[in-house]
Amino acid sequence: MDDTLLYQSASKLAHIIQQRELSARELMEASFSRIRSINPHINAIVSLDEERALQGADEADRALASGAVTGPFHGLPIAVKDTHHAEGFPTTFGSLAFKDHIPTSDDLITERLKQAGAIVIGKTNVPEFAAGSHTFNQVFGTTRNPYDLTKTAGGSSGGAAASVASGLIPFADGSDMGGSLRFPAAFNNVVGLRPSPGRLPMYPKAAPFSPLAVQGPITRSTEDAFFMLSTLAGPDPRAPISIEEPGSVFTKPLHDDISGMKIAWSADSGGQLPVDPEIQRVFKEQLSIFEKDLGCEMEEACPSFQEAEEAFQILRAWEFELTYKDIVNTHGELLKDSFMTNFQKGQRLTGPDIGRAEQLRHNLYHRLRLFFETYDALLLPVSQVVPFSADIEYPSSINGLPMNSYLDWMKSCYYISAAGNPALSIPGGFTADHLPTGLQIVGPHHADYEVLRIGQAFEKAAAYGEKRPVFPAVTNE
Repeated sequence: MDDTLLYQSASKLAHIIQQRELSARELMEASFSRIRSINPHINAIVSLDEERALQGADEADRALASGAVTGPFHGLPIAVKDTHHAEGFPTTFGSLAFKDHIPTSDDLITERLKQAGAIVIGKTNVPEFAAGSHTFNQVFGTTRNPYDLTKTAGGSSGGAAASVASGLIPFADGSDMGGSLRFPAAFNNVVGLRPSPGRLPMYPKAAPFSPLAVQGPITRSTEDAFFMLSTLAGPDPRAPISIEEPGSVFTKPLHDDISGMKIAWSADSGGQLPVDPEIQRVFKEQLSIFEKDLGCEMEEACPSFQEAEEAFQILRAWEFELTYKDIVNTHGELLKDSFMTNFQKGQRLTGPDIGRAEQLRHNLYHRLRLFFETYDALLLPVSQVVPFSADIEYPSSINGLPMNSYLDWMKSCYYISAAGNPALSIPGGFTADHLPTGLQIVGPHHADYEVLRIGQAFEKAAAYGEKRPVFPAVTNE
């Protein structure tokens, strides 16, 4: 079967299965054929269970043949992020402490994927406990970039993004605290949305009222991001910060004419961050598409993120300590040093520290609220660096400025996380060395639909996402 089938959109694959032009079994067999060819190169999907997946596909075909009512993802293969529970599949969190852990229930996001008809085939690789934007761990090893196998695929949803980019699965679930959806999307030339907190309700969650960590879609197009949100979004009583709007808001008619929008941009967050010159060059090349092709009013402007650094660092450390204290007490000797350093910072926090962080976040939120009274969106690079060597944990410096921890180079994303605004990573062009970069579209509070709408207009005009990775002895066209 031609591999071009596997690069069809998820929505189209779902449609042709519903029309019985393609069986779920045929799609699953084609997916596993490609996984056997490609996954050894990139190490993106782990804990695969082909027999179980094919059984699920056969059940899906029988359901269609019987005339049963089926969900929008019916028959589509999905590999679930290895920090999200999927009943009967190992959920290791990329940690030796959980290498034999097999959950007996699903997380809420897995539950919704399965209720919609998706068939779980395995898990996608992550850094240990999703800590960091480079995917490697002692359980499964390193996930590599499909566009250059010597480079990182990003993280923490690195396995998910590399799988989607390589045509192994049509879409994937991801999560994002400090950029874990956006970095891998940018590095793998796919779409990753950090939605507004509560847009996709999360359960279980150690800090259920915290807006810092969210879950969201990783897809090859904005069309499929809308498709995933239309089913996965919507309130759930187990998640207290759920947004009450149903997922159906993402099915309303889309007007991709964004002419007249006033869009702010900055290649370096208003001089607040060091950004690799090549990232800045590629980013600035995209501005003319917005201005000349899409008719937007462009203005170089960026709000101050002066509170974001301290607020994010404190609140992330607090949430790490709360979430992982029992694991550290039991298995601390197995955990990587960079994770333990962040956890121990959480242990040292005081009540006034956390109170100050909340006040700083309050100030940041209102500054951005006022900024977006003037502008419809803010454009930024996703990453301050190009995809770096897969053999290092993180870049040691940017433009000569030392990076002293695995978080230091992630500020281009985690400043936005601290503010709580929706942010989309969209394919944003290639470097001189043919490595993908991402354009980050940040919108006002709860403006997830508008962020995707702007992204879709740019996607159609630029078409960077149509460039596929090429593997040794594998033809993708």
